[in-house]
Amino acid sequence: MDFSWENTELWHFVIQFGIIACGLLAANILRRKVPFINRSLAPTAVLTGFLFLILKTAGLISLDGDLLETLTYHGIAVGFIALSLRVPKSGDRGEILTSFKSGALIVSTYLFQGLIGLTVTIALAYTVMPGLFKASGILLPMGYGQGPGQANNVGVTYEALGFTGGQSFGLSLAAAGYACACIIGVVYLNVLSRKNKISVKQHEEISGSVSIDTFQDKGEIPIAESIDRFTIQVALVLAIYLLTYLFTRGITSALAAGAPGVAKTLNPLLWGFNFIVGSMLALAARSVISTFGKYRLMTHQYQNNYLLGRISGFAFDLMIIAGIATIDIKDLAGLWLPFAILAVLGGFLTLFYLQIVCKKIYPGYYYEGLLSMYGMLTGTISSGILLLREIDPDFETPAANNLITGSSYGIMLGAPLLAVIGIAPKSGPLLFVSYIIVAAYWLLLLAAIYKINIKKQKKKA
Repeated sequence: MDFSWENTELWHFVIQFGIIACGLLAANILRRKVPFINRSLAPTAVLTGFLFLILKTAGLISLDGDLLETLTYHGIAVGFIALSLRVPKSGDRGEILTSFKSGALIVSTYLFQGLIGLTVTIALAYTVMPGLFKASGILLPMGYGQGPGQANNVGVTYEALGFTGGQSFGLSLAAAGYACACIIGVVYLNVLSRKNKISVKQHEEISGSVSIDTFQDKGEIPIAESIDRFTIQVALVLAIYLLTYLFTRGITSALAAGAPGVAKTLNPLLWGFNFIVGSMLALAARSVISTFGKYRLMTHQYQNNYLLGRISGFAFDLMIIAGIATIDIKDLAGLWLPFAILAVLGGFLTLFYLQIVCKKIYPGYYYEGLLSMYGMLTGTISSGILLLREIDPDFETPAANNLITGSSYGIMLGAPLLAVIGIAPKSGPLLFVSYIIVAAYWLLLLAAIYKINIKKQKKKA
C-alpha cells in the first residue's frame, strides 16, 4: 500500500479533519480575544461554522461537502445516544414533574414554531409565491428547535420530494436560529438588566471547582481495569448506534416488503430521525444494565456520565460546524422572502411564547428558565447554557438540569411529529390535515402543562 501524499484516499480524511480542527482553534482564539465576539455569547462551534461558510463562499477554502453532510447526519445520533446512556440521578416526584413539563414545553414550542412556519409558507404559496413548497414551513422547528442535524435531514428528505434547495433552506434557518439566540437573547438580557429585573453576574470561563464525584459515580469500573474507561464509553455508544442501524434496517425492509406505499413515506423519516430510534434503544439499554446491576448480574456501573457528556459535546460540536459549513448560499435563490419572514418571526414569537408558558412552569426561577429555554429552542443546549450563565453562573437554579432532563422527555413526546413531517408534503387535503394535527397536539400539551400546574397548586394549598 502507498502511504505517501499521492494516495489521496488515505490522507483525504486526515486533511479534512485537520482543516476543521484548525478552524475550531482559530474561532476559539477569536472568541477569547476579540471583545465584540466574546460579548456575543456565540458558541465556538457556531463561530467555526460561520467562518468556514464565509471562506467557502469566497472561494478561499475547499471542504468535502459529502463528508460535512455525513458528520452532520451521524453527529446528532451519536450525541443523543451518549446523552441517553447517562445514568440519571435519583430525584423526587417534584423533579420528575418539572422534567416532564420541561419536555412538554420543548415539544409544544416545536409545534408552535411549526404552526408559524406552515402558516407563512402556505400563505405565500397561495399568494405571491405559487411555486413555493408548501410544507417547507416545517423546517422552522427543525432548524430553530432541533438544530442543524435535523434541519439537514428533513431538508434532504424534502429535496427528494421536490423542494429545490431544501437542505440549504433548513440549514440556513438553523444558522439564523443561532443568531437569534446570540443577538435577541443578549439584547433581551440587557433590557431586563436595565429594568432591574435581573442581575447580570460576572463570571470567568473556567472549569470551576470539581470533586471526584464530577468524574465518576460509586460502583463504576475501576481505573486499574484492563481497558480504558473512555474506550468503554465509546464502545457502548457505537454498539447502540450499530443496533440502531440494524433495527431501522429491519423495520424499513419489512415495510418495503409488506406495505410499499407506507414504506415510501415512513422509510425516509425513520432514517432521517435515526437519532430518536437510537435514543430509545439507549434508554432501553440503560434500563437493562440497571436491572442487571440490581440483581447483581453486573458488579460495576459501566456508564460514566462525565465521559458520555464529553462524547455528546464532541459529536454536537462537529455536527454544528459541519451543518453550518454545508450551507450553499446559491441554493437560497428565490427563497429569500420565506427565509427572512420565518427567521424574524421564529426569533421573536418564540420568545413571546416562552415568556407566557415559562411563568407557569418555573415560578421560582422564571428568568433563568426562560433564557435557558430560549437559547436552546433557537440554537442548542450550549447556547441555552451560555445565556443562563449570565444570570446564574454557578447553576444554583434547576434551569440547566431542566434542559437535559426535559430533552429526554421531549424525545418521547416529540415522536408524533414524525407523522406530520411525513404527510405534510403530500398534495391536497393532507397538508391541512397535518396543520390540524400540529395545532391539536400543541393545545393538548398546553392543557397538560396547565393541568399539572393546577393540581400542584391545590396540593400545596
